[in-house]
Amino acid sequence: MALVAMDGTIVATAVPQIVGDLGGFSVFSWLFSGYLLAVTVTLPVYGKLADTHGRKPVLIGGMALFLVGSLLCAAAWNMAALIAFRVVQGLGGGAIQGTVQTLAADLYPLKERPRIQARLSTVWATSAVAGPAVGGLLAAYTDWRWIFLINLPVGALAVWLCARRLHEPARPDGPRPRVDWAGALAVFACGGLLLTALVQGGVAWPWLSAPSLALFGGSAVLAVVTVYVERRAAEPILPGWVWRRRTIAAVNLAMGALGLLMVAPMVFVPTYAQSALGLDPIAAGLVMSVMTLSWPITAALSQHVYRRIGFRNTAALGVALAALILSSFLLLPHPAEPWQPALIMLLLGGALGLFQLPLMVGVQSTVGWAERGTTTASVLFCRQVGQSVGAALFGAVANATIAARLAGAPVPGLPADLDGAAQALTRPDALPADAAAYLRDSVAVAVEHVHLGAAAAAVAALLILLLVAPRRFPVLPELRQE
Repeated sequence: MALVAMDGTIVATAVPQIVGDLGGFSVFSWLFSGYLLAVTVTLPVYGKLADTHGRKPVLIGGMALFLVGSLLCAAAWNMAALIAFRVVQGLGGGAIQGTVQTLAADLYPLKERPRIQARLSTVWATSAVAGPAVGGLLAAYTDWRWIFLINLPVGALAVWLCARRLHEPARPDGPRPRVDWAGALAVFACGGLLLTALVQGGVAWPWLSAPSLALFGGSAVLAVVTVYVERRAAEPILPGWVWRRRTIAAVNLAMGALGLLMVAPMVFVPTYAQSALGLDPIAAGLVMSVMTLSWPITAALSQHVYRRIGFRNTAALGVALAALILSSFLLLPHPAEPWQPALIMLLLGGALGLFQLPLMVGVQSTVGWAERGTTTASVLFCRQVGQSVGAALFGAVANATIAARLAGAPVPGLPADLDGAAQALTRPDALPADAAAYLRDSVAVAVEHVHLGAAAAAVAALLILLLVAPRRFPVLPELRQE
């Protein structure tokens, strides 16, 4: 899990060195977008492969592909090659991310899963803190290519341990179902076009431009093709029962809302800390990353809650608290003290630990071995799509807020557009004092609006749980007795 957990943060810190060496500043965002696209659209495919061929070969194959992609990234000769090789990394990362979560449910009984999931959350938390530091050290004192080469010894050890020590439960005898490769290709193409439209819309081109309309139109057509192909397939990649079962459908929708609301703290709080509070990048990252300290703790303790009130009610409690905590961002003064948003992030992590883990453990406990990979992949897929939608939606909200305040600014000396504002925020001393203060205040207001939208997403998740999810998850009898 550490391979994919640290990947995004460790690469982000080395972007200036990468661009300085390879060029391609106008397209460097695809280092992250390309990876995200590959991970997201392959999750359902790997989930089905894990159900038909077993978890171990899918996991080891994914790790091997991730390591090949890492080696190719280290050898990249220009930005286009590096982006292509990041996509290869993402193709392997999708297998790792989904299969590890599935194995956690396969290998451990229900009463032990909170402890195991909390350990996996701790890996993510540690990576969020260590990734920027490791990436910064490697970029500053070695060559940026080492941020990819460092994956090789870690990944080789992981492959060796899985090959030697991972023993899956015996699968039922009988012929293995055929893989729906036509459905896999349709899902990949449809998801790729949709996520490209969401990631690049409003950034590389306007939302109502020809590229955006073509991508959204193409994804709609491919969605119809996907449904047609999947209905005719004997073993579809995205089977209809994923959405016909209330529990799985509710968890998918709620986790999509989680992915959407997580954009607010992960993307906009570091920007707020640097632009509005004047913190350096490391301190700004720490303001956000304190959320990862409380998340694993409440995740590990959540079992004591859901054993008393059930999976649904525990998750509903967590997301209701998250909605209140996200709304409290509007109460921060201008300018705030750094400890104030950090406290909000600490509380938010605790609330989301109560929300996310009971849903994952609960939904995995309602299906048997042959459906667990597909179920887990569908949950992670919805969360990733929610994250992409959130990045597009909240980016538009923030830009609209700042643009409106620039248009009606009561002080002179401000930039005329968003590009000028972004450049001015990196050099606030170049502006008059009143203009710099107004611009910082505008960023704070924009981030408040984003967190208000995130609170609305949390309320939507709460309504989904209360109105769609059953009061008691239908846990399989054999799992209930573990």
